Amino acid sequence: MAFMAVLESDLRALSAEARRRYPAIKDGAEHAILKLRSLSSSSEIAQHDDILRIFLMACEVKTIKLSVIGLSCLQKLIAHDAVAPPALNEILATLKDHGEMADEGVQLKTLQTVLIIFQSRLQPDGEEHTAQALGICLHLLENNRSSDSVRNTAAATFRQAVALIFDHVLSSESLPAGKLIHGGYISRSASVTSNVNHSINNSKSLEEDFASLAKSRMRETPTNAGKLGLRLLEDLTALAAGGSAIWLRVGSIQRTFALDILEFILSNYVAVFRTLLPYEQVLRHQICSLLMTSLRTNSEIEGETGEPYFRRLVLRSVAHIIRHYSSSLITESEVFLSMLVRATSLDLPLWHRILVLEILRGFCVEAHTLRILFQNFDMNPKNTNVVEGMIKALARVVSSVQFQDTSEESLAAVAGMFTSKAKGIEWSLDNDASNAAVLVASEAHAVTLAIEGLLGVVFTVATLTDEAVDVGELESPRCDSDPPAKFIGKTAVLCTTMVDSVWLTILDALSLILTKSQGEAIVLEILKGYQAFTQACGVLRAVEPLNSFLASLCKFTISSSNESDRRSRSLQSPGSKRTELVVDQRDVVVLTLKNFQALRTLFNITHRLYNVLGPSWVLVLETLAALDRAIHSPHATTQEVSAAVTKLTRESSGQYSDFSILSSLNSQLFESSGIMNISAVKSLLSALRQLSYQSMAGTLSGISQTSSQKTGSISFAVERMISILVNNLHRIQPLWDEVVGHFVELANSPNHHLRAMALNALDQSISAVLGSDQFEENALSRHHGIKIEMKALEISVISPLHVLYDSCSSSDVHAGSLKILLHILERNGDKLCYSWPNILEMLRSVAGSSEKDIVTLGFQSLRVIMNDGLSTVPSEFLHVCIDVTGAYSSQKTELNISLTAIGLLWTSTDFIAKGLLEGPAEDNGKVTSEHRNGEQIEQTRNSVKNVNQHDSFISVAEHEKLLFSVFSLLQNLGADERPEVRNSAVRTLFQTLGSHGQKLSKSMWEDCLWNYVFTTLDRASHMAATSSKDEWHGKELGVRGGKTVHMLIHHSRNTAQKQWDETLVLVFGGIARILRTFFPLLRSITNFWSGWESLLRSVKSSIANGSKEVALAAVGCLQSTVLSHSPKGNLPMPYLKSVLDVYDIVLRNPTACGDMATNKVKQEIIHGLGEVYVHAEGMFDSSMYSQLLSIIDSAIREAKITQNNFEAEFGHVPPVQRVVLEVFPQLRPPHHIPLLWAVFFQKLLRYLPNSDSSEENEGGDTKPVESKGFTSDSNGTTTSEQVEVESLSSSSDSRKSSAMTITSDLFAEKLVPVLVDMFLQAPVTEKFIIFPYIIRGLGRCMITRRENPDGGLWGLAVRSFNQLLVDDISKLANGSGSDVNSSNRPARIRLWKEVADVYEIFLVGYCGRALPSSSLAAISKEDDETLEMELLDVLGDKILMSDIDASPDILERLIITLDRCASRTCSLPVETVELVPPHCSRFSLTCLHKLFSLSSYNNESNNWNSTRSQVSKISIMILMTRCEYILNKFLTDEKELGERTFPPARISEIAFVLQEMARVFLHTETSSVLPLHPFLKGGGQLEENTGQRAHLFVLFLPLCELVKSRNSRVRDLVHALLRLVSTELGLHKICLTS
Repeated sequence: MAFMAVLESDLRALSAEARRRYPAIKDGAEHAILKLRSLSSSSEIAQHDDILRIFLMACEVKTIKLSVIGLSCLQKLIAHDAVAPPALNEILATLKDHGEMADEGVQLKTLQTVLIIFQSRLQPDGEEHTAQALGICLHLLENNRSSDSVRNTAAATFRQAVALIFDHVLSSESLPAGKLIHGGYISRSASVTSNVNHSINNSKSLEEDFASLAKSRMRETPTNAGKLGLRLLEDLTALAAGGSAIWLRVGSIQRTFALDILEFILSNYVAVFRTLLPYEQVLRHQICSLLMTSLRTNSEIEGETGEPYFRRLVLRSVAHIIRHYSSSLITESEVFLSMLVRATSLDLPLWHRILVLEILRGFCVEAHTLRILFQNFDMNPKNTNVVEGMIKALARVVSSVQFQDTSEESLAAVAGMFTSKAKGIEWSLDNDASNAAVLVASEAHAVTLAIEGLLGVVFTVATLTDEAVDVGELESPRCDSDPPAKFIGKTAVLCTTMVDSVWLTILDALSLILTKSQGEAIVLEILKGYQAFTQACGVLRAVEPLNSFLASLCKFTISSSNESDRRSRSLQSPGSKRTELVVDQRDVVVLTLKNFQALRTLFNITHRLYNVLGPSWVLVLETLAALDRAIHSPHATTQEVSAAVTKLTRESSGQYSDFSILSSLNSQLFESSGIMNISAVKSLLSALRQLSYQSMAGTLSGISQTSSQKTGSISFAVERMISILVNNLHRIQPLWDEVVGHFVELANSPNHHLRAMALNALDQSISAVLGSDQFEENALSRHHGIKIEMKALEISVISPLHVLYDSCSSSDVHAGSLKILLHILERNGDKLCYSWPNILEMLRSVAGSSEKDIVTLGFQSLRVIMNDGLSTVPSEFLHVCIDVTGAYSSQKTELNISLTAIGLLWTSTDFIAKGLLEGPAEDNGKVTSEHRNGEQIEQTRNSVKNVNQHDSFISVAEHEKLLFSVFSLLQNLGADERPEVRNSAVRTLFQTLGSHGQKLSKSMWEDCLWNYVFTTLDRASHMAATSSKDEWHGKELGVRGGKTVHMLIHHSRNTAQKQWDETLVLVFGGIARILRTFFPLLRSITNFWSGWESLLRSVKSSIANGSKEVALAAVGCLQSTVLSHSPKGNLPMPYLKSVLDVYDIVLRNPTACGDMATNKVKQEIIHGLGEVYVHAEGMFDSSMYSQLLSIIDSAIREAKITQNNFEAEFGHVPPVQRVVLEVFPQLRPPHHIPLLWAVFFQKLLRYLPNSDSSEENEGGDTKPVESKGFTSDSNGTTTSEQVEVESLSSSSDSRKSSAMTITSDLFAEKLVPVLVDMFLQAPVTEKFIIFPYIIRGLGRCMITRRENPDGGLWGLAVRSFNQLLVDDISKLANGSGSDVNSSNRPARIRLWKEVADVYEIFLVGYCGRALPSSSLAAISKEDDETLEMELLDVLGDKILMSDIDASPDILERLIITLDRCASRTCSLPVETVELVPPHCSRFSLTCLHKLFSLSSYNNESNNWNSTRSQVSKISIMILMTRCEYILNKFLTDEKELGERTFPPARISEIAFVLQEMARVFLHTETSSVLPLHPFLKGGGQLEENTGQRAHLFVLFLPLCELVKSRNSRVRDLVHALLRLVSTELGLHKICLTS
């Protein structure tokens, strides 16, 4: 064991120390070592005292070293219980002897050993041993020779010994330990709040420890340990009183020490005095007497009793007696308290008063102590009100500061002390502080203690109130139940009595300090006191204290920078219930830290007490209104909050400014109204309303400053009312009327600012209520039945708007009401169920207003309903919506509103149509038998109705009724005097019918047609015909130069008639849309044909008498119907014929309108005819087609009147004829009647120049052309007879107009390409018949060259002529000629005859001649010459070179035509040849060239055919004659001219002939026709050259004559020819020498 080893080591040390001088001790130590080795535990050592004896022997020597070793070993033995109790007497004797030794170390060892004895099992339980041990300590304490360390150690040892003795008493008496720390010992660095909390915890533990003692009676006989403690207590009391201690055998000690020990015993061993009667007797008679005597001494007493420390100990002891024993020592405690209270006002030293104040503060911050004192004294009528007196004394100390000369310095020092406590440090002065500073600090300390005492009372009251709430004696302020009329709980009664007793005193003192102080920490602490006490008053329902504290607190919330004004206002009594707060908006409002914290305190109070404030709300709201004005004031600022108290102020101050925090707190207060009980909310609303009423009168004053302030207060009240509503939407019914009633009152105020404010508030309130969850739920469950509560609520929410609009005459209120309604409908219209009658009636009344802005606002609401809200409007109110919309459509205040309202009617039809049963699934454009009979839709509807329930059927009927109401409104609006309105109504009516017609039954359609559609048409037609034509003047804009200036109106709408024309145009367009979409259904309606005829009459009348726009619209109406339904077969023949008849009448009947308008209408009709024919081609028979062509012809003839003007003025085709040209390609005859092609082309050919019926009827070609029988379509008549189509010359129309031909080259020029294209597209069979007439027509166009050589018609005709012939020849060459049969042979003969005629007439009479021309351009002449050459090329290179089916006489005519053209140059007298233009000579030479080409043969065996052979034979004979004539003519003219120069043209001609003669080779068949001897035709010559140049033999004689020509070129050419002749005869092979 470690103890054994240590003990053996100590024995060895003792043996070594005593080795020389004390051998006995050495031997004993060694013997003890041996003995110790045989022992194993402390108990065995205690049984054998050998070891103890050796240590006692060492101590008896009384040498310092041996004594120290011996005492140390004794301590170890005693501490390890290795000493038997009987040895205590000997040990104490040894210790007493050593206590008298002068060595300090030995003395300290002695005291340590004494303390160890009390702490071990050897603790003496006998009076003698105890007195002996304590006497050792007291002897060393009082020994003058003892050092300070020894005295201090002796004092500490004695204190611990006393504590151990009394602990033993508690143990032996079975009492609980009760060592407590109370107010006198609390650190000065702690705040009052923490002290109160600390005392609360201690008091709770004390009550728990002593709970059992209160049930048991006091014991009269203590145990031995108790008696021992009692003896000690009596001796200590005697010593404290300055006497001697008999039991302790001490004459006297310092009274301070004895009093300190007594104070220690009184504070830590309360149970002993409360349980043991002897102890209580000593306390009552001895200790209390001692303390009373000590308290009564005045300041003149000197010595120990006058020392501050002694006084402090006396006061502490008194405090312990009052704190712990006042319940048993009533009289003594009352005396002590009275003495303490009186001491605060006596002329005592400041330190003495501070000590007293510390004691009083301790009582105040201890809730348990203060409670006991108040119960025992203040609530007991037999005793004095010591607590009230104590509080008043503290208040007097506080109030005295304002009368001191150094009040400001003292207050600053007080603030500094509170700041130090807030930081957790103890406040202290500098070491070099002056006496004045020390005095100020002392006075501040006294005031601080008094303030803390008062705050302690405040927090104690709050703590006790919370305790009463916890145990159920008081209701929590958050509880919804009403408090009882009178409190009966013990704690509740105590709190109520205490509040009534102290509130005024406390309020005076705290408000004074709060007014005077600026320190942050002290302000916070006092405001905490305000908050705690006010909340306690609220819980206790103490109205007067509550209002007083609130009024006082509100006084510190807002301050202006004008300090003089602020200070001049006298400090109101704290007991006043109201504090008027006025903040000048123009002053700079500075929120100090005090203001900021006061406001936060006010918010904390109101959050805690909102259910119990009741009338007190007015005080709070006035302050909050002033705060609101300050927050929104541009001149308001705030001071910075010190970082030293961050934890005590704002946790989130780093993120938000002070104003933001206050604003947030302000909002949160009213947001929390949602958790208040309903009576509290009503009280709050009542207070807000009262605040608003009080401020309304100020708004009418003439002082702008006051008015602004009052308006701000009203604004605050209104905003907070809204906030309360928003946060109480779940229980809005009992609150709504009061709030909205006040808003309505404000809206009737003469102040426009208040009216605007009220309207805005009403808007927000209604929107908030309608946006609540209960309205959302009601909207979702509206189909489950009517909820009476929700109905009443909804009506009450909406009705204020109607009331405002009807009762108030102010226009801004009217506008505001309508804006609110608009917002409601936009945001929450879908949630409304029961208030629609009020809303719609209000909007209806607005429609009759004469103010534009009001009507506009009302209409905006209606537009929201009609656009977005119809689906949520109950069905029983839909007709009202439509009627109201009609009222806005017909109002005269604002045009745009009327127009937009009509658009809303259209929107409503979209919604209504959704409730109608769907029509048939088939396409409306498809004709079925059910459609024709008008049965399909009805059958479908009936089948659906049979399936649906009865209520669904009613719903459909209601929707039909609604739809007809819309149609009726639109029809009535269609007669409005304003063009824009009626036009919009008409447009909407027909658009609606067009959009939803598929859902209308046949019966509904019948009603619509006769009641709305045709009625509208008749009215519009009548008004357009009868309206005034007087020109309108626009809006008057002003005066300039003495003349009125009007706004310009476009000429197209500057009369009433023109405006009605525009309406009529819209009507026609609407009817067109309906017919285009629903014609198959409509024509099945009864008497629809009569309606159709009425429409046709209107169309004819409109075209004949109306404007261009009306006429075009009328045409378009018919046109769209035919075009839409004729391709599908939905248009019966009578309808088509009726349309054609209308067009025919219109085009044949000249109108009185201007040319431009008439032409435009005719153009449209002609275009329409083309489109009609294209779409309905299959419906046309021969008579209808003839009628169509006749209509077109009449249009062309009508246009002939203005044709010349157009040509002269514009140089182009008239518009009507131009449209006709565009339409002609569309008018190709129908496929099922091919022989109408002849009629069609002969009609076209009549429009070419030089047309004459006598020409067309020449010969036998005018016989009718027969076509095989055919069957027409279903619209025509089926026949098996042959249909004879007479030519145009024999038709009735042709006979009537045979003399009226179109001579316009321009029209013909445009017609020729169309004619050619159409011909190329004609059927092959019909082409054979038509081709001759086409050629003749082109020939007529070609010969216009003489009359108009610069025109383009003849050239275009030449190209077309060439094109057609080349195309025909190409087809013949490609084998298509097989189509030419016997039936077509006459047509082919006629064709070639016409071709020959054209060539003969045009080439001979119009080509190669010097025609007059106004064009000087060389390019134009070259183009004309090119055309001539192209014509010759086609004739010479294409026609005559091809295998064509022309007869020989036709071929001979064509070749003769070439020869006639070739003879131009040679046939002229030589004198006039020079006058001929060069192109004429070139034309003649070209013709000669073509003759040579036709006669020659160039080994073209593949192209040689019978026609080619025949052409070659004819042409060679004609060519030889022509050549012979040219050669002879040259010889004759050369002789006549003699030496004169021969014309170059003649030289060129003779040279060309000679050259071509040399070039030409003849086919044998061609040579055979020459008038030569057979031998010369090739009989005896070489086979390879047989007959190829036989033509030279024919002309041999003229050639021989030319040998003597004077022209060398001619001679050379003749020589060459003669050599060819010799070659041909073979003479070149004959040689005389051979």
